[in-house]
Amino acid sequence: MPPGPSTQQLAASCAKISERNRLFNLLFNLPSDSQILTPAASRYAAEMARAIKPAAARLDRRLSAALRKRGHNGAQVRALLAITPAAAARLRTLPQFLEQVEYNGRRLAKMNVSPAQVQEALCDCGALLDPVLAGRFQPAREQLHLATTLTLNEAYYRVREAETQALFGIYRAEVTAVDFDDLLRRLVRVLTPAFHAQAGRIVALSQPVKGKLAKPLYIERASANASLVADRTMRGRHASFWSYPLGEKLLAQFGFAVKYPWLPRELALLEAAAERCRAAEERARLEGENRRLQAMAQRAEEEERRRIGRELHDEAGQCLLLLRLQLEMMERDAPPGLRERLTEARGVAESAVTEIRRIVAALSPSVLERLGLRAAMRHLAARFRKMDAAGIEVRMTLGRKPLPHGVEEVVYRVAQESMLNIVKHSGAKWVKLSLRATDTCIRLSVSDDGAGFRDEAAVGKLASFGLAGMRERATLLGGTLAVRSAVGKGVTVRLEIPLDEAPGKSNGKNTRIVD
Repeated sequence: MPPGPSTQQLAASCAKISERNRLFNLLFNLPSDSQILTPAASRYAAEMARAIKPAAARLDRRLSAALRKRGHNGAQVRALLAITPAAAARLRTLPQFLEQVEYNGRRLAKMNVSPAQVQEALCDCGALLDPVLAGRFQPAREQLHLATTLTLNEAYYRVREAETQALFGIYRAEVTAVDFDDLLRRLVRVLTPAFHAQAGRIVALSQPVKGKLAKPLYIERASANASLVADRTMRGRHASFWSYPLGEKLLAQFGFAVKYPWLPRELALLEAAAERCRAAEERARLEGENRRLQAMAQRAEEEERRRIGRELHDEAGQCLLLLRLQLEMMERDAPPGLRERLTEARGVAESAVTEIRRIVAALSPSVLERLGLRAAMRHLAARFRKMDAAGIEVRMTLGRKPLPHGVEEVVYRVAQESMLNIVKHSGAKWVKLSLRATDTCIRLSVSDDGAGFRDEAAVGKLASFGLAGMRERATLLGGTLAVRSAVGKGVTVRLEIPLDEAPGKSNGKNTRIVD
């Protein structure tokens, strides 16, 4: 689990906000202004708007100056001016005005303008409006202020709920993703609807992000920066684009139907996604380094196996063969009383030679290196027939395309370990070995009809069977090893190793795009 809120905490937070908004909607989320304003109040509000209209431009100029003194920037000032009674005076109906209030309320929420600051702006407007109305329309002013405040509160709550849901989606994507590419796909699915974008892409580059793309970049379709949109199919289809670097070699880009520069809280959400991407990318790097070190250890282990096998064959094996020959010569010339004991000793030497040959074959499968996987598997089955009374059925479907040596070695080791376990523990009457290779993966299945074991004892059995090490080898190659068993129903070992992994889609020589 990454640092930060847990999935349960985020779920609880989302539930609380959703419940709060449900109650708010029950109380205040009214479909039109007629349910907030009485018919008489609506008529008075319309009369008030007509009275304000001649002074609307002057009110806007004075309020704009006051808002800038309070530290609001141009975009914030424009949004605040759009929610005042002066703005209502410019529109034909109150529903149009409240719709404008709702839209600009969402923009103010995304621009980090607090509800208290919005109320300050409305109070400033009220003070400027007092000499214009000269005490008239007071009930209508109060009713319009109430309708505006309720609409703004609803807009703020909806924005915060959407942000919370998006953050929860980002954390959930990180927790549930099976790998880094799956995380990128999930992030695209979370962020594209969160920003109301028409399309979203995450681009994986072969080189670090540089130039203009190294910083957040807003792009319009007809601008000079349009060529920086990585997916060529997006360039002519959308009016504007966001480009945001998620990591050293990762770029998120979104397309919009209209010209839509981002707002501060939308940038903050992008940065939250970037933080999770960077953390996941670092974990993936460390896991990759760990796999590399494990692979090096496995190669060193195999080399040591080969060295020990060579020494056993060249030294101990040759010495035992010489001993056997000497015993045979002594046996011919020995008196009858000693000959029987020499014959027995020669039998022990022959058994030792046979055992050393078995150990050497187990340590270093030379037939695999010399003749390949198909011949090695048939040789393994032939040895099994000599060691066990059970019948064995072998089915192999291997293409002409050569398999990587590491894959062949893992397949052979798993089959070897599985069949050795059958000899030692199973008491099976029949064994089936199936090996099938496709363009994308290779599958091995070894099953028997022997004693089996209980599912709850599987972990302990795996450790004693030595399959835990085989599972680690399979994992290093991106594969899986599964064992299924039941008492009296035998054991089935299934290995699957991918041969070709190609997540995302290629877009030129140096990029991979995740939709």
